[in-house]
Amino acid sequence: CRRLVPEAADKVNLKSSKTPKSCESLSEREREREREMPQPSKEPCKKEACDIQACLSKNNFLPQRCQTVIEKLQACCEKCNNESTHCGSRAATMSIATPLNATLQRSPPPPSFSVFSPIHPTTLSVTGTRKRCLRMVVTSCVSHSQSSVQNGVTDAVSARNQIRLGLPSKGRMATDTLDLLKDCQLSVKQVNPRQYVAQIPQLPNTEVWFQRPKDIVRKLLSGDFDLGIVGLDIVSEFGQGNDDLIIVHEALNFGDCHLSLAIPNYGIFENINSLKELAQMPQWTAERPLRVATGFTYLGPKFMKDNGIKHVTFSTADGALEAAPAMGIADAILDLVSSGTTLKENNLKEIEGGVVLQSQAALVASRRALTERTGALDTVHEILERLEAHLKAAGQFTVVANMRGTDAEEVAVRLKTQPSLSGLQGPTISPVYCKRDGKVSIEFYAIVICVPKKALYESVQQLRAVGGSGVLVSPLTYIFDEETPRWSQLLSNLGL
Repeated sequence: CRRLVPEAADKVNLKSSKTPKSCESLSEREREREREMPQPSKEPCKKEACDIQACLSKNNFLPQRCQTVIEKLQACCEKCNNESTHCGSRAATMSIATPLNATLQRSPPPPSFSVFSPIHPTTLSVTGTRKRCLRMVVTSCVSHSQSSVQNGVTDAVSARNQIRLGLPSKGRMATDTLDLLKDCQLSVKQVNPRQYVAQIPQLPNTEVWFQRPKDIVRKLLSGDFDLGIVGLDIVSEFGQGNDDLIIVHEALNFGDCHLSLAIPNYGIFENINSLKELAQMPQWTAERPLRVATGFTYLGPKFMKDNGIKHVTFSTADGALEAAPAMGIADAILDLVSSGTTLKENNLKEIEGGVVLQSQAALVASRRALTERTGALDTVHEILERLEAHLKAAGQFTVVANMRGTDAEEVAVRLKTQPSLSGLQGPTISPVYCKRDGKVSIEFYAIVICVPKKALYESVQQLRAVGGSGVLVSPLTYIFDEETPRWSQLLSNLGL
């Protein structure tokens, strides 16, 4: 009290065992101010280290383009005397950085430093090394395999035993992907929903990593991932026709959409209904080209060039493209379309010949991983078989019925007269053994066929028409063929 309120110190009854309320309130306010004051970081240089990860990922993992952020981490490490977990010993770093810097003769070598994983204390230089920020139980920057990177693609598959499967991290695509894998008995197990890494118990040699779809494609090309599930539009946009990407399964039956060009349905575009008519409009010149807003900066220009449209410019945008024509910042948009409702509500229309590609979710793999990484091809085979068996059984039903007949051939002849009772290869007919008057006889035959859901009721009616009774219907979960057709195509594509 004397320190806080010196003027009132003489008025305080010091003999009293209770502290005056004025002093209590002042002490509480002081403690609150101390709590609100910024505390020193328990993990210095963490932000600088993770800034390098972001810079490297944006610049195809070329360290010479990230000099500024590298120097910031160097300065931070010097300030904290290299005591941070994100700073390593300078001697160990320089011993690794020296041979790696020799590959960058045309650019000055960046300052060397180390980034540590709290679990594995190996020191690696950022030069020639790929880094990635991983949000685990404790977020840290983890150093990965050393390999030179050119144009975003590593020279060789890194030496690791685990197969890495990249899955979408957010949105409807992520939910549908997890549901599909669960239906194939490949449930993804996450200890913590905030973690970006998970496991599939049925595939013990496989790690699941949750990433943005475009980052999945990039990591497939860089060798960080071996497999991934993304939309075909993302594969085409960010893969850009790279031969290292292989489409293992192109139709996973979700994420259906198409990339399409759309124009206003009013003004000078009111009577324009095809891409050819759009290209022939006299308004487009070298001084005043057709302005297209899109997030597909590779597929858009390629599509226009393939169709001979010269006077066109593109502006980059990620969302709410439908507003661009109304705002006067674009004449047309190139975007993904699902139902077309959003286009209509914003007075836009698709035109004939304006569809760039059809897209849905696909299973994609790295060619190098399948041919060089141990176990990758076997893992793909199992995943592909499970996917094929489940997708083929989707919407199919097993129908079982009893039919009277003299023998199996006679029953088969009657079934063949009905178009919906042929099954996959043909009906399965087996005798039903009945006991009458102490004797076993064959009066009925059990019929088993597979029919699609849309033809279910029609098939039941046809069974009844040829003498079927006691009809049982149950959904199918899997249909395993003798060999998956896409597996043979994959082996042929790999030259195996």
